[in-house]
Amino acid sequence: MKMIQLDERQKKVLEFISKNPGVQNKDILNYLRGNISRATIVRDLVSLYENDLIERKGEGRNVGYFEKISSSLLSFIDPNKYFEKDPDERKLLSKSFNFEIFKKLNNLFSEQELDELDKLNNSYRKRIKKLSPAILKREWERMIIELSWKSSKIEGNTYNLIDTEILIKENIEAKGHKKEEAIMILNHKKALDYILESKDDFKKINWRDIENIHSLLIQNLGVKKGIRRNAVGILGTNYKPFDNQYQIKEALEKMVELVNKTKHPIEKALIIGLVLPYIQPFEDGNKRTSRISANAILLAHDYSLLSFRSINEVDYKKALILFYEQNNARLFKELFVEQFKFSITNYFCR
Repeated sequence: MKMIQLDERQKKVLEFISKNPGVQNKDILNYLRGNISRATIVRDLVSLYENDLIERKGEGRNVGYFEKISSSLLSFIDPNKYFEKDPDERKLLSKSFNFEIFKKLNNLFSEQELDELDKLNNSYRKRIKKLSPAILKREWERMIIELSWKSSKIEGNTYNLIDTEILIKENIEAKGHKKEEAIMILNHKKALDYILESKDDFKKINWRDIENIHSLLIQNLGVKKGIRRNAVGILGTNYKPFDNQYQIKEALEKMVELVNKTKHPIEKALIIGLVLPYIQPFEDGNKRTSRISANAILLAHDYSLLSFRSINEVDYKKALILFYEQNNARLFKELFVEQFKFSITNYFCR
């Protein structure tokens, strides 16, 4: 799957094909209506086909079009259209945690996609080997600062990148900011130091390591450690996570089992980035823990970390809500891959 910019008509065509597998030209033309010619529809279909978003089956007038996806969780949903409706107006696939999701969280990447990402990561590995210890140290420091800044910003932290750098390097807090904001950023630094020092521990994950990451991230922020005992709500959605420890623990065990049996590190990291916030095992800090845990897995297998530096915070939150409400991972996967490619081309390049 590629991060491709589609115009509004192409989005409508792809969404129609996604919901109606096997449709033909005439069906799409009838669906769109208006002053759209058959030639225009053909051009759109050719573009979608060449960008590997659809496939054709049949011959001549019997050609039918199907969305090309490796998993049912990756079907096309136009996020702009979806979020035009307020939370109370949106129809959820399920308002509570769907245990069936564990049976579907496979084949999130095609072999071709993984080959492409592996080639990119191999270039990253080769570059690291050539860097001097001084430059390597400087680049790790840059990665840690930028990841601590952006991960905190996603949570509403108002520190800018320069103030974050001064805080981490010199332990000087920026004026006009809450004490908690500085603590949140410094906690990220502690958590990242932990996964760097415990790199090999995350080749096979266990719940205790994830709890350790969470404990470091919420230190001195008034958040209880361990699995939550109370119900929580999530801003912007009517999805309700489990409200009892037994179901939370069961979901966590299944998540850990799934991640450990999944072969490719990028797919492992994607799963934990999606499922940990979906479970919401902690009182607070779930998304932060998922981002650092995903990076711990990548680091353990010598894959580039994601700094999330260029990600749009609104898009990131929408991607998670789409997974909560529709069990749709498409947007999250697109953003995840985009950030992986960004990190490959922006760090350890000197």
